[in-house]
Amino acid sequence: MRTPKFWQSRFPAALLLPLSGLFGAVSTVRRALYRSGASKSVRLPVPVVVVGNLSAGGAGKTPTVRYLAEALRQHGWQPGIISRGYGGSVDTVAEVDSAGPAGRFGDEPLLLAQTCQCPVFVGRNRAAAGLALLNSHPHVDVILSDDGLQHYRLARDIELVVIDGARGFDNGWLLPAGPLRELPERLASVDAIVVNGRAEAAIPAHANRFDMRLAPGEAYLLGSPDTRRALASFRGESIAAIAGIARPARFFATLRDAGLAFDEHPFPDHYDYQPHDVDSLGGKTILTTEKDAVKLARLQHNGSIWVIPVAAELTPDLGAWLHARLNALRNTDGRQTA
Repeated sequence: MRTPKFWQSRFPAALLLPLSGLFGAVSTVRRALYRSGASKSVRLPVPVVVVGNLSAGGAGKTPTVRYLAEALRQHGWQPGIISRGYGGSVDTVAEVDSAGPAGRFGDEPLLLAQTCQCPVFVGRNRAAAGLALLNSHPHVDVILSDDGLQHYRLARDIELVVIDGARGFDNGWLLPAGPLRELPERLASVDAIVVNGRAEAAIPAHANRFDMRLAPGEAYLLGSPDTRRALASFRGESIAAIAGIARPARFFATLRDAGLAFDEHPFPDHYDYQPHDVDSLGGKTILTTEKDAVKLARLQHNGSIWVIPVAAELTPDLGAWLHARLNALRNTDGRQTA
C-alpha cells in the first residue's frame, strides 16, 4: 500500500490519536491473550520464521523472504513459503501456481512462486496455509512467512522485522494517526532487524541488525526472460518507467543511478494494470519492476516491456545467521528439521 503523506508529520495526523489509542489497546490485549495461552496459537511441526514489519506499507519483506529461501536452500534446508495473498481472491488456502494469475494469488506470492524454487501457499489463516503446505510437500523442513508478525495465531520460532531505512517509522504513531501496527518497543522481543536501504531515519539499536541493499541486475524482456540487456544500455532511449509498488520513488532512483532519463509513471501498490495504462505510453521503451511484471504479463502489448530484477544483498550474512539459529533449534527441539 502507498503510505499517506500525513503519516510523515504530526499534524493533521494528531486529530486521529484517539483512534490510535483504541487501536493500541485492542492490539495489546490481543497479544497478551496469545502470550498467556488464553487464545491458542497453532505450532507447526517444523520451524517457522516470520518476516514482518511494524509499519503498514512496503518495507522490503518479499525481497528478504526471497533472499532467505535461496540462502536456506544453499545451506541444505528445504523451505516453503506462506503468505496472506494480499490483493488475491483466495478465500481459504491454496497453493500458488507459478503460471498465475496474480488476481487469484496476489502479485507478491506469485513472484515468489516464480523465483524461489519452493512451494508457496496463500491463505488468510497462515497456520492453515502452513499445515496445507506441509501436507502437500512433506519434504519441507522450515516455513518462511511473508508478513504475519501480528498474526499471533501462528506460533513462530524466529521473528525478523524489516524496516525501511528512508522512512523509519514516520511520525512514530500507531494506526490510523501513524503507520505503526505495533510500537517500536516491540523490536526488543524480535530476533533480528533488517534495515532496507540507507538509514536516513532514526532506527532503534538491536543486537542482531542486518543492512540490506537491493542490487539491480540485467533487464530482461517480458515474456522472453533469456533476452537480456545491461541497464546502462538503455541510455539515450525514450523511456517510460512504471511502478505499482509501495515506494515507486525507490525504483525510479535505481534507474537514475544507472544514468537513465525517463518519464515517471507511479501507480498504487498492487495496482491491477489495464491495457490503456501501457498503450497510452506510445512507442516508448517501458521499464518496470518484477512485482509489476507478473500483472503486466497478461496484457497484450505490442511494445517492449523490460523488467528490472533486484537481488537482496545483506551485511552481515543473514542467511548464515539464520542457518545457525535453525541448527540451534534442531539441537533443542524434537520437531522435524533438516
